[in-house]
Amino acid sequence: MKSLKTLSLILGTCVAFYSCTDLEEELAGEFTESYSEANPAAPFLNAGSGGGGGDLLGGPYSKLRDGSAGHFGHFSAQTLPSDEAWIATKGGDWYDGGILIDLHKHNFLANNGIIGNTWNQMYGGINAVNDALPSADADGTKQLRTVRAFFYYRLLDLYGRVKIITQSGVDAAQSSRADVFAFVETELLDVLGLTRAQVLAGTAPTGFGPDNNAYRANEYAALGLLAKLYLNAEVYTGTAMYAEAAAAADHVIENGTQYRLATASYSGNTGGYGTAYSVTNLGRLNSNQVSREEGNIYTYDNLEGYAAIFAANNEGNPEFIWSIEYDEVNAGGMNFAKMTLHYGSQFTWNFEAQPWNGYATLSDFYNDYSAGDRRQENNHIAGIQKTFNGGIVRDYAKEPEDSDSALDFTPSNTGGIFPNGLRQAGARLGKFSMKQFGRPDMDNDYPIIRLGEMFLIRAEGRARAAGNWSLALPDVNIIRARSGAAALTSIDADGFLAERGREMFQESTRRADQIRFDRYVAGSDSGKGTTNSPAFKNVMPIPLDAINASGGTLTQNQGY
Repeated sequence: MKSLKTLSLILGTCVAFYSCTDLEEELAGEFTESYSEANPAAPFLNAGSGGGGGDLLGGPYSKLRDGSAGHFGHFSAQTLPSDEAWIATKGGDWYDGGILIDLHKHNFLANNGIIGNTWNQMYGGINAVNDALPSADADGTKQLRTVRAFFYYRLLDLYGRVKIITQSGVDAAQSSRADVFAFVETELLDVLGLTRAQVLAGTAPTGFGPDNNAYRANEYAALGLLAKLYLNAEVYTGTAMYAEAAAAADHVIENGTQYRLATASYSGNTGGYGTAYSVTNLGRLNSNQVSREEGNIYTYDNLEGYAAIFAANNEGNPEFIWSIEYDEVNAGGMNFAKMTLHYGSQFTWNFEAQPWNGYATLSDFYNDYSAGDRRQENNHIAGIQKTFNGGIVRDYAKEPEDSDSALDFTPSNTGGIFPNGLRQAGARLGKFSMKQFGRPDMDNDYPIIRLGEMFLIRAEGRARAAGNWSLALPDVNIIRARSGAAALTSIDADGFLAERGREMFQESTRRADQIRFDRYVAGSDSGKGTTNSPAFKNVMPIPLDAINASGGTLTQNQGY
């Protein structure tokens, strides 16, 4: 053990990734903490781990945090090319050499820093697993192989043709996308003790890992990941496996009885799959000064249901099957508050440091909710912004186009993406809610596999396998009922994609969903585009740095 030297909590991400965009004054914060160089995750993953592998697993599991809920990594690579969100350039802020605009417009190239950094993050996780595997016991080996399969699932989805490295220090040839798919499938089936035919038949998997710790993978996590893999099999291999996706998700839903949909007082009939769940609202504005206002969750004393499972105190919620632990002190890397909120939002939540005023929801996405659907208020922050004590947050550096200085997150994409998007434009990403006196790193846990998505996978898999979208309605309506939305009487492919977008917002699935539905549209200067990208853009380019370092063993994807 050694003492961690004084760290800057404010500028770390900016310096590391050349993407610091807030040129205004920041508040400084420092801390000193003990840690283990050999296993940086041990201090917070050891306690209450639920068994299965011991401390050896902490390091590989900690790698899941890299880029999953922060800027300049996997989250950025999945979100910015989709129709969920963009980052508009604001004068000199957020231009970053044009790479953010390129992701939005699908003009990304092999030297894009986010694409390269995401590649490195995934292989960093794979290397950590490979280092740990020789010393793992049987249960730990199954967990580690599941973690590694997840990293390869991400590589498969983003880059297609990658190297399958299974031993430390041992290189491999570049594999086809179909071969990478086969590797991920085989790894997951092996740890589950199943064949593909047995998954389709509903055979029970072999159990492993802890049942009561979502920070560790178990058989339901592996089966849920397999469901996600099968759902996209046609994109990855050319062969549809929708029935297999539905069967894997169905087993999780019907047999993982410890997992429940989190419901609220406003929820409708969830078919017996739900349980009431609420947490104290840690982001609550001063209750002595600000009364409850419908539509503004930061005036609620408690968060319920869907909102509660993404809150800053969401650990132990009933819906997360496998999640990434984030902690503002010991497990940093979730920076959504910094990434999305305006500089003046510091006065709403008494943040230790100013936000960066970056990511904003595209207006078409924000407006695509029906009346009564509470996911709109939970997923986005919009409208006039208040200080902690109920005053109006002011933006005194406002553009001339703004009518007054009140900070108003307007859903419209006013000002475009370049060169001068308005500082207030766009509803902000709010699904993972903020807390008062928050540090630059957030406390909210981030889902890898959760029960709500399993219902949507079962619904889509059944509908596609039978060629009948009406078969998706029962599960879609369970998810809608949980969020207070009225039941649908009919649905088609586009309607299902919209419903999936409302449920899965900010969970890094939208790009893959648009590709699967043949709706992968390049963004425009003013927001959402209208033209599908060419098929080769369905995968990212292999990073130029990786190719240059490979000695000729990596070649570029077609079209780049």
